[in-house]
Amino acid sequence: MEGSCWAQATEGHYVNGVEGIKAASLPPPGIYWRMYNVYYHADTLRDGDGDKADVGFDVKVFANVNRLIWMTKTEVLGGNFFMDGLVPVQYTDIKLDAFGVDDNKLAIGDPFVEPLGLSWHGKQYDAAVAGGAYLPVGDYDKDDAASPGKDMWTFMLTAGGTVYFDQEKTWAASILSRFETHSYKKDTDIRPGNDFHFEYGFSKTFMQTLDVGLAGYCQWQVSDDKGSDVVWDEGSHDRVVAAGPEVNYFIPKYLFFVSLRHELEFFAEDRPEGAVTTLTLTKGF
Repeated sequence: MEGSCWAQATEGHYVNGVEGIKAASLPPPGIYWRMYNVYYHADTLRDGDGDKADVGFDVKVFANVNRLIWMTKTEVLGGNFFMDGLVPVQYTDIKLDAFGVDDNKLAIGDPFVEPLGLSWHGKQYDAAVAGGAYLPVGDYDKDDAASPGKDMWTFMLTAGGTVYFDQEKTWAASILSRFETHSYKKDTDIRPGNDFHFEYGFSKTFMQTLDVGLAGYCQWQVSDDKGSDVVWDEGSHDRVVAAGPEVNYFIPKYLFFVSLRHELEFFAEDRPEGAVTTLTLTKGF
């Protein structure tokens, strides 16, 4: 029980590294379907000082996430209004020998709904802001560390921008920030601390269809965990940094995008440290 609660409560909802280069650049008006295929593996668990914890830890996660995006022609404050939502299906295999945890499960996680978003496009910049929430309706069992649901509401604010260094928009740098605040869990008296994330990217475009670059992310827990069921140090705050290569390809005839990136984590504290690989497919209609 104790190990399962710890494994479920140490992180928020948002999955780092799923957007990559030009993360703050949204498409023109239309309807878009995006499918994320995310694989994460870590066999190192870092304690609050960043040292490796000898607890027999290993976790493998594969998530298939389908997202629908509606970019409207309606303008608000000079930007295009948009909304989106997603549903994750996740397989998790987790071991934590020190706590007797050895669980695996394939199930639907908590969906995300983002009803408010604005996107801007300038001569040499893009920008976006949005607000949404994760709904605690996914599969959850407080005694199963592999449950994909989090048993809590998470409200997330997003803001970011992309800057192009030449008029042809072939050189770009981007940053996309996320702030998560969480409710108390329903089945346990735990409220995870708030999280701040940002994803960054530096890229070069070739032939108007191929992007190659460096992507990465940083994440910090910025407030203490709370609740009577918190059995670990409340003041230990998660953090991690990651970086890795990314390749994107656009097929204009079919309004189809493919992106692949692989990011290695480092400087982790109070959380797993591993690697994430993401294959993303996007189709415009």
